Amino acid sequence: MSRGFWQPHRIVLIGLAVLLALWCGWALRWDWLPRYLPLMAEGIWRTIWLLAVTVTLGFLLAIPLGLAQAAGPWYLAAPARSFCTVVRGTPLLLQLWLLYYGLGSLFPQYPWIRESELWPYLRQAWPYAVLALTISFAGYEGEVMRGAFKGVPSGQLEAARAMGMPRFTILRRIWLPQAIQRALPTLGGETVLQLKATPLVATITVIDIYSVASRVRQDTFIVYEPLLLLALVYMAITGIIVLVFRALEARVPSRVA
Repeated sequence: MSRGFWQPHRIVLIGLAVLLALWCGWALRWDWLPRYLPLMAEGIWRTIWLLAVTVTLGFLLAIPLGLAQAAGPWYLAAPARSFCTVVRGTPLLLQLWLLYYGLGSLFPQYPWIRESELWPYLRQAWPYAVLALTISFAGYEGEVMRGAFKGVPSGQLEAARAMGMPRFTILRRIWLPQAIQRALPTLGGETVLQLKATPLVATITVIDIYSVASRVRQDTFIVYEPLLLLALVYMAITGIIVLVFRALEARVPSRVA
């Protein structure tokens, strides 16, 4: 670890954090923890799983959304722009409830859906949570990718066309890598925001770490300890996300050719 890390203000903050942790362990009640530890482990896994799946799917959807807005014809750019505008202009909770209580309530009315192989999944809540979080992430990141695609110098693209390089090769070797490199810092921040949005899935009965903390409060009437532990879990996951994206930014060269 570099010497710059051990600066006076950081030493003071670390000391305060240690003192706070010792006080919490001594003064607060933690006798409920062994009973709910397996359920909390399941909730943490569900939160991480939702985050990883929706960020991956959302980013894969954001690439064509950004590309369509940056360089696509009007009949592709207009729907992509409308999609991003609607998603960014409406609350995620509203989108989640429209999918689960709206779309999910329509499926049981059709016998051919109830008798299909998809019905065991469509009757559960987690597919709607994945769909809502994916759409939300794609809407925000699609706008980011639009700016990233437009930020790539046009001279490089024109030089590649002059050399006779096919469009798909230009996209794969020049345009997309540079756009992703430019979007990485924002993508890291959007991933942290996506983590903070996952507690909303508890409103449609998906068991994540937030819903476990709420159950502990309801069963034991202990308020502060579950919330403090919940904050610690989110801070730990956020720290891991920040470290991962910083490592990615360090590995990606500042100029991709």
